[in-house]
Amino acid sequence: MSLNLKLSQRETTFNSEVVTRFELYNSLFQTLPFYQVKDTGILLPFFSSHCEKGAAMNASPTDIIETFFKKYVPDIDHREQINRMFRFIQYIERQVVLFDAIEDSSFNKLGKFDDSGTLQSLLQQAAISDETRKNISEKLKDFSLRLVLTAHPTQFYPGTVLGIMTDLIEAVKVNDITSIDVLLQQLGKTPFFNKTSPTPVDEAISLSWFLENIFYYAVSGIQAKLEEEFDIDASSQLLEMGFWPGGDRDGNPNVTTESTKAVASYLRQRLFRCYYRDFRNLKRRITFRGVEKPMAKLEKLIYKNANEHGDPKDIQAELLSLLQTVKQTIITDHDSLFVDIVEDLMQKVRLFGCYFATLDIRQDSRILRSVFDYVTERTETGIPAGYNDTEETDKLKNIAFNEVDFKRPDDADDMTSDTLDTIRLMKQIQHSNGEKACQRFIISNCQRASDILQLIDLFLWSGWKKESLSVDFMPLFETVNDLTRAGEIMEQLYTHPYYAEHLKLRGNRQTIMLGFSDSTKDGGYLMANWSIYKAKVELTAMARKYGVSLAFFDGRGGPPARGGGKTHRFYASMGNEIANEHIQLTIQGQTVSSQYGSVETARFNMEQLINAGIISSLHPNRNDLLDNRHKKLISEMAEVSHKLFLALRAHPLFVEYLEKFSPLKLLSRINISSRPTKRNAGAPLKLEDLRAISFVTSWSQLKQSIPGFYGVGTALKLMKDEGNWAEIQELYQTSGFFKTMLDNCMMSMSKSDFRVTAYLEKDEKFGDFWKMLKNEFELTRTMLLELTGSAVLMEEYPVERRSIAIREKIVLPLVIIQHYALQCLNNSQDAELIEIYDKLVIRTVYGIVNAGRNLA
Repeated sequence: MSLNLKLSQRETTFNSEVVTRFELYNSLFQTLPFYQVKDTGILLPFFSSHCEKGAAMNASPTDIIETFFKKYVPDIDHREQINRMFRFIQYIERQVVLFDAIEDSSFNKLGKFDDSGTLQSLLQQAAISDETRKNISEKLKDFSLRLVLTAHPTQFYPGTVLGIMTDLIEAVKVNDITSIDVLLQQLGKTPFFNKTSPTPVDEAISLSWFLENIFYYAVSGIQAKLEEEFDIDASSQLLEMGFWPGGDRDGNPNVTTESTKAVASYLRQRLFRCYYRDFRNLKRRITFRGVEKPMAKLEKLIYKNANEHGDPKDIQAELLSLLQTVKQTIITDHDSLFVDIVEDLMQKVRLFGCYFATLDIRQDSRILRSVFDYVTERTETGIPAGYNDTEETDKLKNIAFNEVDFKRPDDADDMTSDTLDTIRLMKQIQHSNGEKACQRFIISNCQRASDILQLIDLFLWSGWKKESLSVDFMPLFETVNDLTRAGEIMEQLYTHPYYAEHLKLRGNRQTIMLGFSDSTKDGGYLMANWSIYKAKVELTAMARKYGVSLAFFDGRGGPPARGGGKTHRFYASMGNEIANEHIQLTIQGQTVSSQYGSVETARFNMEQLINAGIISSLHPNRNDLLDNRHKKLISEMAEVSHKLFLALRAHPLFVEYLEKFSPLKLLSRINISSRPTKRNAGAPLKLEDLRAISFVTSWSQLKQSIPGFYGVGTALKLMKDEGNWAEIQELYQTSGFFKTMLDNCMMSMSKSDFRVTAYLEKDEKFGDFWKMLKNEFELTRTMLLELTGSAVLMEEYPVERRSIAIREKIVLPLVIIQHYALQCLNNSQDAELIEIYDKLVIRTVYGIVNAGRNLA
């Protein structure tokens, strides 16, 4: 089937299965019971249409709102108008859920047109010849995929809503109108947001819904299929889960040792409840003689760990031994009847052990340095006096690696106490839940090799022994400058005698985390992508030079401006200059629910990542290995884009514009995260203190996806002006890396809508600034359309383009309401009304972000 025919059929299916059904079920919203306001559902279509017409005319949000009420509800006062807007928001939030559910329910029918990167295509290749099958098996032996769930505050659906969505998806699949109607009513009465901010433990509980209901089944299903089809040892774990809530304390003062301990305990308990659910099914089938004792012992062990805390210990080996006994008896004495059910539970115990997901610990290097100094000042560690005043090379020589059992004083400050207590807690968690339960320590803002080595000393001063230091130390390089120095730092570590010895104990494997968010905020979209690419090439060469097996842990996921987008295409485009045997990435925000919200979608997206890793290794595309000329061209583009982005950041109106016309100042009041929106919470807002996620979210609410495109148009125009256009066109057609980067940029731009803020063009203070942003947007769109030979952005992805357009249409009234409320805030002195406008802005954020799914 040709690609164009596939696209056409997929688009036809999308129209019939998603668009038509959404229009049908959307009519049910007119009957949803919201606070006895019976005409809201009837008024909403008129309001939506009025917003569309107003936006098309570049009318200001204030004009759009005021003319609507004057025309349709002329007899109500201003406060009742606000009340109606709150009601509209309630409806629109739930329209987004309905669209999500309908789109997800059609996944199987839409996904069949895009199986090129799934497990099925891998099996088809394996069927070609025994040699191909053998080659894939060999690659799988050295391959792993780790998805790490993070608690970034861009996922607004609580567990209660996710549960309703799951039921709604199943009802929509079979067009069960009665159930859909009831579920929509339930949705109407179910809160979408918290009255208070969640704690880190609350976030962990919320996110663990996906572990329990999705990944528990999807991960084991894929692993079983791979073992069945290829020559892979059952002990080889291809898929792993990671977890950040409760462990990621980088800049989050609310994460404590107690929350880390509570989350580790909770993950263990939820896992054993999953095991117990499976065991009850096993018990109903395995009713034969000869298995009574191991079955009874299994039940007692699993039930106890599912319901009691006590003094837990790692019992993975014991569980597997008992299950193996049951399995062998069934094979020997009972014709292997129901042996597949036993093997399924064994598979899950092998994959998840007693921990469910590895709880990563993350802390900023500056805090770790402070704790290092604290300990050296209070006890004899072997660190010489004046150590901090020496050069880095001398530091590396003077770190002694002595084992010292330092007892933390009671009067230590909170950060010091948390760091030292958590290091000791990691040992306890490994004892109770297994080594994999908590074995990774990530150093944010890692700027030198001594940051890693000093942290190792902190472990040796906190009860850990050199020969049994079962921890992987992972630098996180994120800013453009840090990425530039990453190769040099890693060479210092690989050549350091003690660190080289530690790596041997860890199987000579090194994981390096490369963050995307801060590099985008720091250097702009092109420079962030290019800096990470160059760093990966250099770090791969360095690891190969010293015989180290390297895994990159990518802080991706979410919007393209934070590294997300077509992630599997990104991994498929890695040339052999970049280590790609182990794929590790964060999944966060809307990406969790949009790509991993059901077992079907989770399997599909994980299979695509596995396929991308294997195929890029098995059949490397020579065009993915950029030659020196192409590297020079991309580097020139990145530099030009970088300069333009830095000039934008330095503009005197930059921060003020964000504060005045986006919900930036109010994000801290949205009760979805335990993380503050910026570091140095008590200080005035400075760009460097602003968290990347707040930065990106603010621009997305403005409908100006600056972090996802700014500077790209100027860079492309430079290439054309210098006579390099033909080469850039060829590069787009042949390089997976370059094409994926620009395709994701177009996705960001598809979610921009400068019509909403067009009224600012005439603003005395901000008019020129707004026009500068708009001009770069228009230039970038023009250049991308010319480069791709397209009439519209994302022409190559018609279904995704249509999906985005429908979502943007659904939430346009929310965007208009938000900007109206912001305009009112900027012109009001009434304290009571200011508080109401604040709430109005805050309430609109939820639906806008949820509709974006991978919003940027």
